Amino acid sequence: MKYLSKQLCTIIGFSLGLLGFTPAMAQTPQNFSLSEAIRYAVEHNVNATNTQLDAQSAEARIREIKAVSLPQVSVSGMFMNNLAIQTVFLPPQFFQLPESAGPQPVRFGVDYTGNIQGSVNQLLFDASYRIGLKAADVYRELAQKNTTASKVTIAEQVAKAYYGVLVSQERMKLLDFNIGRLDTLLRETRALNQQGFVEKIDVSRLEVQSNNLKTEKQKVQNLVGLSYYLLKFQMGLGINDPIYLTDQIPQLNLDELERTVNSIPASFDYANRVEFSQLQSQLKLADLDIQNTQKQYFPRLSAFFNYGYNNGRNSFGDMITTKWFALSSVGLNLSAPIFDGFAKRYRIQQQRITLQKAQNSGELLKNSIDLQIRQSQITLQNNLQTLRTQQSNLELAQEILRVTRIKYKEGVGSNIEVLNAETSSREAQTNYYAALLDFMLAKVDLDKALGKLYTEN
Repeated sequence: MKYLSKQLCTIIGFSLGLLGFTPAMAQTPQNFSLSEAIRYAVEHNVNATNTQLDAQSAEARIREIKAVSLPQVSVSGMFMNNLAIQTVFLPPQFFQLPESAGPQPVRFGVDYTGNIQGSVNQLLFDASYRIGLKAADVYRELAQKNTTASKVTIAEQVAKAYYGVLVSQERMKLLDFNIGRLDTLLRETRALNQQGFVEKIDVSRLEVQSNNLKTEKQKVQNLVGLSYYLLKFQMGLGINDPIYLTDQIPQLNLDELERTVNSIPASFDYANRVEFSQLQSQLKLADLDIQNTQKQYFPRLSAFFNYGYNNGRNSFGDMITTKWFALSSVGLNLSAPIFDGFAKRYRIQQQRITLQKAQNSGELLKNSIDLQIRQSQITLQNNLQTLRTQQSNLELAQEILRVTRIKYKEGVGSNIEVLNAETSSREAQTNYYAALLDFMLAKVDLDKALGKLYTEN
């Protein structure tokens, strides 16, 4: 643990140095286990924040729908200057004139008119509104499921990035060990060269090997820094915020893992996948859309009450000084659709087709989930076998290196054999950690396919 902390400090210091930070500017790292990193990410990742905002927007939309049932109150006012009052023609009999006098022009109105009134409307009955209330609850469920789906995706990204950092750190630790071992061999070989027991070329070969190994360490160190950047990006942290990962790569029992992978049941509860749950909500909404259109054949009843004042004068000043007269009305408004050219009928046909397509998508989704599970299972099994092989190769390469070094020290082996064994050992190490990372990523994919990667609890 002390070694890992020291190594981590080196990595952070190197990264800060690249960015132009001085040690005095370094912050105290935040500690994160994998579960803590996922929990932090689902609260701070931008995508998670946006889906939560979408859920809040959906809640506001629901309240907007429910507001239709509340009294609708409005106030309106109007002032008008009649620049040219309309002339109306009345029959001569109206003025007790002979018919030969013809129609008589009369101006009806005054120069200035105005009114102000308030109105209250209350919905009493609307069959489609009741369907809208049911749809609002389903809409809320869908918004919540969309948020969960976003969190599952974020958990997958964070888990993979977290494992990438852990594997890169393990490679760093092993590289440091290899460099230390090679430096020891280089010092011993130089001493033997000074004593005349080995040639200068043996020392040169080891120096080349040491330089290559240190270059590889620098590349892996940069990869560790990049892995940290990716993890912090997925978590929603600032790129320059220092963090410390408390989890370690677990000791893998390959036989136990193989039994676990092979024991996955053939049947699967699709409700464990949030995508399937989302589709079920969408099916409910599609069915409610049909019901809503059908209910629009029913009449709509509302009540209204109006109250206000009006006035009209030929002088603007009189509009202010004279009395305004009250006006008021109360009543019911009943509207019943009779014939709309079959518009609602054809709309229902379209909505039924939409529902059928969603149902077909449900069957396709089930097959897709089954395929994902089997693909993830087979990929994990293959990666498990590869990991088992690479672990065996690593152990063999290390044993060969150990024996070769002993033979070289005893004088019965060559420097070239040692270098070849070192190269084979590092290649086996690289292959092992690549297989280890592939296995851990495949395990994340399988957990996601089984709906076990992330739960709200």
